[in-house]
Amino acid sequence: MIGGTGTISSAITRQLAQGGHEVWLINRGHRKDELPQEVKLIIADINDEAEVLRQLGDERFDAVCEFIGFVPSQVERDHRLFAGRTNQYVYISSASAYNKPCRSHIINEGTTLANPYWQYSRDKIACEDLLMKYYREEGFPVTIIRPSHTYSERSVPVGIHGKNGNWSVIKRMLEGKPVIIHGDGTSLWTMTFNEDFAKGFIGLLGNPQAIGEIYQIMSDESLTWNQIYQCVADVLGVEFKPYYVASEYLAAIAPDAYDLRGALLGDKAVTVRFDCSKLKRAVPGFCATTHLDQGVRKAVANIMSHPELQREDPEFDAWCDKVIETLETAKASFL
Repeated sequence: MIGGTGTISSAITRQLAQGGHEVWLINRGHRKDELPQEVKLIIADINDEAEVLRQLGDERFDAVCEFIGFVPSQVERDHRLFAGRTNQYVYISSASAYNKPCRSHIINEGTTLANPYWQYSRDKIACEDLLMKYYREEGFPVTIIRPSHTYSERSVPVGIHGKNGNWSVIKRMLEGKPVIIHGDGTSLWTMTFNEDFAKGFIGLLGNPQAIGEIYQIMSDESLTWNQIYQCVADVLGVEFKPYYVASEYLAAIAPDAYDLRGALLGDKAVTVRFDCSKLKRAVPGFCATTHLDQGVRKAVANIMSHPELQREDPEFDAWCDKVIETLETAKASFL
């Protein structure tokens, strides 16, 4: 596992270890205290190829899973490190790579890839193209996974937040402030709890059907953004106070650090529903069982009991207030 302690990968690491698998992680060791005791940790910068090779020695792996590869040069690095050393290379891509604007709101693995709004997504597409080239030309045993919005006990899923994560949105709700919702809150979105994602992912490891294939892993539960934020408010025990703002306007005025052009216009502002029938054929019995209200309860309880997850973001809070004040002033000028 390259990474292995992030939002998606932490659940996979835990479930693999609990299942008796031999799990190795390559990362910088920042969250080593959270790892199961039996996990073998190689503390290294994956970009230091010589050091990684030194620590790997002659080991060969059933699977190598890349969770932090974002640009083609990182895929090329992994190919140099692991070609001939693994039976399967699993690459985490992104469902944001699917065609924007969507031709159909029903998305499957055959949906065209194209995202003019987000460089992140275009880089993921380039990584996929390179990996499939390696597979076609030399048999490099790749499996590509496209997750959508996956969350964990460390975060509450929201549509818009600042550079310090979602605590600022939770805090606004707790303080009785309105929270900005893109559009009118009626577009559909899919949230997947990381423990559910892990079940589908692990079912593809060592699976001969998965070599040379692409799979998306998501919950079947689709909710509107109004329902998502209402769920968060309900768990917090506060009133939901939405303030609706056009996605295009938000993308135009947001600081670059929020990247709302990509995150909204290239992803969250578009209604999508995902068809995971291909995954279910490869992993019989896969079913995401954590409904959003259950996952949000776990996340809120964890965040409220861990102050280190409550990262203040006064700049984002002030930006929200300014957006709302500006629009209210404009509205008043017509009255």
